[in-house]
Amino acid sequence: MSEFDRLETLTQQLLAAARKAGAEQADAVALEAAAVSVDVRAGHLEHAERAEGVEIGLRVLIGGRQACVSASDRSQRTIEEMAARAVAMAREEAPVDDTLGLAEPGQLARDTDNSGLDLFDHGREPTPEELQELALRAEAAALAVDGISKIESSGASHSQRRMWLAATNGFSAGYGRSGHSLSTVAITGEGLAMERDWAGESRVHAADMPSPEEIGRLAAERTVARRGAKKPPTGAFPILYDERVASGLIGHLVSAVNGAAVARGASWLRDALGEQVLPKGFDLREDPHRPRYGSSRIFDAEGLATAPRLIVADGVLQGWTLDLATARKLEMESTASAMRGAGSPPSPGVTNLELTPGDRSAQELIREMGRGLIVTSMLGASINGTTGDYSRGAGGFWVENGEIAYPVNECTIAGNLRDMLLRLIAANDLHDWRSMRVPSLLVEGMTVAGE
Repeated sequence: MSEFDRLETLTQQLLAAARKAGAEQADAVALEAAAVSVDVRAGHLEHAERAEGVEIGLRVLIGGRQACVSASDRSQRTIEEMAARAVAMAREEAPVDDTLGLAEPGQLARDTDNSGLDLFDHGREPTPEELQELALRAEAAALAVDGISKIESSGASHSQRRMWLAATNGFSAGYGRSGHSLSTVAITGEGLAMERDWAGESRVHAADMPSPEEIGRLAAERTVARRGAKKPPTGAFPILYDERVASGLIGHLVSAVNGAAVARGASWLRDALGEQVLPKGFDLREDPHRPRYGSSRIFDAEGLATAPRLIVADGVLQGWTLDLATARKLEMESTASAMRGAGSPPSPGVTNLELTPGDRSAQELIREMGRGLIVTSMLGASINGTTGDYSRGAGGFWVENGEIAYPVNECTIAGNLRDMLLRLIAANDLHDWRSMRVPSLLVEGMTVAGE
């Protein structure tokens, strides 16, 4: 019996137990995962860990009520107990929501073959010793850069994950994913003058990974550039979000168009459908069918066929991100955006996003901004989901006369997201292999609180 056969059998056992316990509808998930991670420090192994296991999850629906349960034990007794507990929870504890329910059979994906997306690396799994060697090579490359005092951590990991989803509406399908990752955190200076930065990459296939030397060297170069960081002046200035953090800015827009927030009235874009939310010329596109990207998928967590779509076209908001329940609440159609874990119900989410790049380099935008802030790292956040008021801690580089003058830390940047997003200017530095492909973004007239 193959791995997928075992997972499929588990989901069918869960559905049978749910029907027997009195569920009107049910869906079940079986997940099998294994991961190995290795961390090194000062040329020696610091930590190694291997985790593996199977998790099963069941959702039952009865009279507009739902309940979810999960377990790591796969015995028939546990499966029957899960079903009985879920049905009891749905009947006695869950509130009524008439928008809950499985997809109709005619809504389900007909093509469930994920092989064309190439989401699983069938090459030999790396050994812990090989992962350690990759981490050591990255660490050595970082230490070789002048100005690096030590490496905080250097780590490599590999994972494999298989999933099967089945439901009483007849849907039954699964997929496998693999992942390789490598990262390094470097430190320059000592004591209160210490600064750190990092670099890291993740891929589905080992063949697509950059070399450990590239990652270690980039982490070190970023760190050395931060020597002597200080607070910037206070005032209203243009801010360039470096491509490392620009996706977070677009992420706030994505959160605001999530159907769950819109249905609650808790989104600062709740009345913006069909309105300008980005400057003209900007598209924000989701493509769940991008080969060899870790979040790609051909069907969603409710069994609906996924498809590329424009969230924003020429700056105008085209639609919300919806699963079945939020679509019914808003009297719309699902965008096949459901995601879920073993112990949670479906909720809307996005996969591979890409924002239209500009026609100028980030360096050209820096020259044009004259005086302002380049943000390369962020910490903490105060975001009002209803009004879009925005305040975040930031670090990066101060710009004078169109050139980087000195590194910056311990400052706060603030504005309103609706206004900020309408003033974006994009650079042309769109990077591959990101789940959110967003270039560096310049925003005029934000508030910087420093000295």
